[in-house]
Amino acid sequence: MPTTPHTPRALPPTGPPALKARLVSGLRGIALDTRPLAHPVFRRLLIGQGAAYIGTMVTSVTIPVQVYALTRSSLSVGLTGLAGLVPLVVFGLYGGAIADRFDRRTLYLASACLTWTITLALLFQALADLRSVPLILALVASQAGAFAVSSAARGAIIPRIVPTPLVPAANTLYFTAGNAGQVAGPLVAGLLISLPNGYCWAYGADAVLFSVLLYSAVNLPPILPAGSGARTGGLRSVFEGLRFIAAAPVLWMSFAVDIAAMTMALPTALFPEAAQLRFGGGVGPLYSAIAIGSVAAGLFSGWIGRVRRQGRALAIAVTTWAAAVALAGTVHHLLTAVALLAAAGAADLVSAVYRETILQTYAPDALRGRLQGVFTVVVAGGPRLGDLRAGAMASATGLGVAWTGTSLLCMIVVIVGALLVRPFWRYTVTLAQPSEAATCLHVVHGELGVGRGPEGFAVGGGRDAE
Repeated sequence: MPTTPHTPRALPPTGPPALKARLVSGLRGIALDTRPLAHPVFRRLLIGQGAAYIGTMVTSVTIPVQVYALTRSSLSVGLTGLAGLVPLVVFGLYGGAIADRFDRRTLYLASACLTWTITLALLFQALADLRSVPLILALVASQAGAFAVSSAARGAIIPRIVPTPLVPAANTLYFTAGNAGQVAGPLVAGLLISLPNGYCWAYGADAVLFSVLLYSAVNLPPILPAGSGARTGGLRSVFEGLRFIAAAPVLWMSFAVDIAAMTMALPTALFPEAAQLRFGGGVGPLYSAIAIGSVAAGLFSGWIGRVRRQGRALAIAVTTWAAAVALAGTVHHLLTAVALLAAAGAADLVSAVYRETILQTYAPDALRGRLQGVFTVVVAGGPRLGDLRAGAMASATGLGVAWTGTSLLCMIVVIVGALLVRPFWRYTVTLAQPSEAATCLHVVHGELGVGRGPEGFAVGGGRDAE
């Protein structure tokens, strides 16, 4: 039989151009995912929040500096943190209930306007040289309450302005902007405070930066809660959200691991003592290291949204945070400690993204405001309790136990807890197949049970997740 000449298949190029293409593709896979920026509403909100983060950090540094200058008392400085705790808890929980009942845009704008007004009041007391610590503490408490409400509203807004598959990327952008603010804000504050009438310049800068957030809030579309929302006001609606969390191991465990990380492995209250006893000064690099690590992790976070086992990933990230903090507490070289704290900050960014994403995609929209209120209380209240725990233990047991000992205990608690709470350990997300009609978010609690939520993800737990 006649044969047909066979033409060999062309092999893919293996030279420098192909290698360069693979490298570019790989870098795109790990680089910060910026796809949510294609949505104009989210883009404006992120720009406004990014500017506000810097201003907030400027004020957060300026207030304790001014209080110390007025009183020469570290106890008075400590009271500035305590003053905001109760309003944070009360208005975080109740503000979340309001966010599930009314237009979230209106609530976000109103709370942002209140925050801006309080910043102007701080500016006024500095300009008038009132020198009143009780007034400053009252303004701090009021601002904490306004922040709690706006945070609950904003967290419930994000899943409504970006597609559900992009929620992890959107949260990563937010946390990266926030960590960048934690790096830039103190530097700006230090520069402005050193000027004549420096407190006025600092509070004024915060007011100007926060006005960018007001502009973005004004341009939000109306965002009414989906479904029935909170049918009642007051404590009853708050308890509805708490009961939902109590019945969902995935959610309460995500809160529990964060509480463990902040109360058992947060070393910031120990930095002044460590700088004096171990590093011969250099407290500034210790305070900035965690935020720098978080920013670096955010720049290479494109892989975060592709992880399916988000419960497991959250537990591993928190364990990594605690391990890095524990190691940092054993060294006596400043740069080594800073590097380890930066690694802890990178793990903290990853854990924060998964914690927020699990909350936003697991819960139905009608409950998101209330759950975001609980989230705000946990995230903002945990570090305050952590500072209290660290300071008290350092006085009683010494620096090593208060820093490294409890961090190692945190690792054990998180690993054991995650393994015991099987729905959390097995919690898995997979991208649903796109279709013309909106698909649903299916949630399986443990062995069985199905819920409905926003489009874009299919979520499984229990045996099916395996």
